[in-house]
Amino acid sequence: MAELRSFIFIDQLQPQTMCYLGSWIKGRLPRSGMAAQVIEVAPGLDIEPLTDVAVKHADVQAGILVVERQFGYLELHGATDQVRAAGSEALAVLGGTEQDATEPEILASKIITRLDDQHAFLINRNRLGSLALPGESLFVLEVRPASYAILAVNEAEKAARIKVVDYRMMGATGRIYLTGDEDDVRQAADAARAALGAGR
Repeated sequence: MAELRSFIFIDQLQPQTMCYLGSWIKGRLPRSGMAAQVIEVAPGLDIEPLTDVAVKHADVQAGILVVERQFGYLELHGATDQVRAAGSEALAVLGGTEQDATEPEILASKIITRLDDQHAFLINRNRLGSLALPGESLFVLEVRPASYAILAVNEAEKAARIKVVDYRMMGATGRIYLTGDEDDVRQAADAARAALGAGR
């Protein structure tokens, strides 16, 4: 039986989160404000039958279908009721509930104030999103399972005026990089950690 590593419902994709996702996905592009469902399972190939029922039983668009070494990932988006229906069908195939998903574990969470120009340059060499600028504050977070990174970023973007520099939601761990004014970054960091259940 597949291990349900994450089952993440996003009520409304935020603009930067959505645009970053659209910069690398190979499926259908989401639009700002759409709902999304992200599912991560192990072993990876078990994502295929979940995708089959989800796209056949609801009017959703698939953005991500990835099978990597250990895990499989599916991201669907569309109208809220259709995304919920697709997720329910996937859970039915698994024979489980949302509560069976692995709880997120924050492995690292730091705020760095007043980025040095060299540090900003190095961060920007590896980013796909906005540029980190010298003098901005930086929030970094690492989470396991990896797919929870998209939830943390989306909730951070809802909470504060920040820039999404990078987020990685596949692999052994997920990582996010957010920058902005220090007060905004602190507010975004609190929202990201709260979304992952920190302090529960």
